[in-house]
Amino acid sequence: MISDDSVPEMLIVGRITTVFGVRGWLKVFSYTEDIEALLDYQPWWIDTASGLQQVTADDFKRHGDGLIVHFKDIDDRDVAKAWCQKDVLVQKTVLPSLKVDDYYWYQLVGLNVFNEYQGEQARLGTVNSLLETGANDVLLVKGDGDSVDRNERLIPYSDEFVIKVDIVQQKIIVSWDPEF
Repeated sequence: MISDDSVPEMLIVGRITTVFGVRGWLKVFSYTEDIEALLDYQPWWIDTASGLQQVTADDFKRHGDGLIVHFKDIDDRDVAKAWCQKDVLVQKTVLPSLKVDDYYWYQLVGLNVFNEYQGEQARLGTVNSLLETGANDVLLVKGDGDSVDRNERLIPYSDEFVIKVDIVQQKIIVSWDPEF
């Protein structure tokens, strides 16, 4: 367990949903693109009433669109039940490095979005979240008091519309028709 003042930066990467069987196995829904990649990001941390607790998955099996996982030293259904309906967190430092110009979604959320459409520049708002679609990911940009309006926009995260991402400057430059 770690105290709140020494908590490293964490990301939610999955959720424990329910028990599976009588020997302490748990169903886990993964938020990662590759479901089994969740197991590469260990140790896991679970936010409990008494603080973050570290757990280690020592065995797993694919099950439908999720996983069933066994935690080390938890071999009883009733003990495992206490872990249900809790998020799985990992330290950001365990995520693999990405290629240049590739970003994790968490790095894009909160960035300011500026539009450079037909030579004019205007602030559209901030990235509130991202959506996964079949074709490409989509930025959900919310306007605010400092933007051209308070509209919410869905902007495809593709080379056609996203000109530049600058993590250091905390901004994304897009080319987006303001009428959309």
